[in-house]
Amino acid sequence: MTAAATASRPRWTNLNTLLGAFWLMAALVFLFYLVPNHIDEAPMVQNPMQSPRWLPSVAGWLVAVLSLALILEGCLRPPPPSSADDDSQSAPPLRWMMMLAGLGAYWLLFEPLGAIAAGILGTLLLFAAHPVRKPWLYLLAIALPWLVSLLFIYVLNVPLPSGTLWD
Repeated sequence: MTAAATASRPRWTNLNTLLGAFWLMAALVFLFYLVPNHIDEAPMVQNPMQSPRWLPSVAGWLVAVLSLALILEGCLRPPPPSSADDDSQSAPPLRWMMMLAGLGAYWLLFEPLGAIAAGILGTLLLFAAHPVRKPWLYLLAIALPWLVSLLFIYVLNVPLPSGTLWD
């Protein structure tokens, strides 16, 4: 795309703004249609945090707020245009395979290894697929799945599998 064509485009027509708008619409449909119509709430729930609608609503509002931030960033600071012919930005096949292996490890080994071990393995594979150069950041690959699993188990009272291989 030439510089003249880029300058004539409106500032809001960039990938960040369009993706933000898409995710905002998806979040609003989720919040105002799917959650109220498809997640039943027992009448005896006294604390809103005990409702089965609470966590999906929080996640939906987070997606909506982050989508608005993406729209604002796309309008105020549009990303520089990239040429469609430049293949140097595409990920190498090994990176794609490692990302798919991370997804597969988490998805397929969630029950046999347990939530914490599968989360750590999946996150380590994702970190290894991307150029994470500081070794201390790999401690996050261990700490974050562990903390999220403990949050679900002990704070939100959501039972997660501990692993069938360890039995």
